[in-house]
Amino acid sequence: VCMYVSAPLFAIFAFATCGGYSGGLRLSVDCVNKTESNLSIDIGFAYPFRLHQVTFEVPTCEGKGRQKLALIGDSSSSAEFFVTVAVFAFLYSLAATVVYIFFQNKYRENNRGPLIDFIVTVVFSFLWLVGSSAWAKGLSDVKVATDPKEVLSLMSACKQPSNKCMAVHSPVMSSLNTSVVFGFLNFILWAGNIWFVFKETGWHSSGQRYLSDPMEKHSSSYKQGGYNQDSYGSSGGYSQQASLGPSSDEFGQQPSGPTSFTNQI
Repeated sequence: VCMYVSAPLFAIFAFATCGGYSGGLRLSVDCVNKTESNLSIDIGFAYPFRLHQVTFEVPTCEGKGRQKLALIGDSSSSAEFFVTVAVFAFLYSLAATVVYIFFQNKYRENNRGPLIDFIVTVVFSFLWLVGSSAWAKGLSDVKVATDPKEVLSLMSACKQPSNKCMAVHSPVMSSLNTSVVFGFLNFILWAGNIWFVFKETGWHSSGQRYLSDPMEKHSSSYKQGGYNQDSYGSSGGYSQQASLGPSSDEFGQQPSGPTSFTNQI
């Protein structure tokens, strides 16, 4: 139950910090001809990070108007997969909590509930691992593509030493870093719960019975063998003692020689 209470919270933090992100950077291009300069070029981007669709205009500093550029990269697939896993994990955790608390009898009926719960837990553990790893790589690509130096290198005006290009401020990625951390925390949470869910299934109890039966048979056979050995040893010792000791008839028998001699005298 503790897992299903904490899992929705962890899932909320994961998809909220990723799916609700919007950021940007500001660049400055100071041309030799001041009339063409643009000291405030704002470039905004947000979830799902289709950066190749983010366009902006910059001066060319050559009297030819403005140059239209776009960021490089597309991390939408990894970001959307990550958020989808988080949303479904959140919904399943809520449903499982309700069933586990209010429908305990139905949950344990025919052992179907624990088996389904075990399989779903294993699947979500795998999805959290894959989704978090993919989004960590996607976030790395987003950081590279939105780095001010990388964006400035796309501008033809910044390739001329006479023009001054600089970054006014860089994008803040703290919430996206938090989403990756919560993604791997969710993986640890779900993977750690596999053992506890497995103990609820019939597989665990049947495995215990399988291990206990041979041990009981071994102990019973050992006791039986020890009892037979003791009885055999006692009876054998008794027989051996009876055979070694002289009988009363043999001990009381007198020799006939001296008796006949007396009679002769």
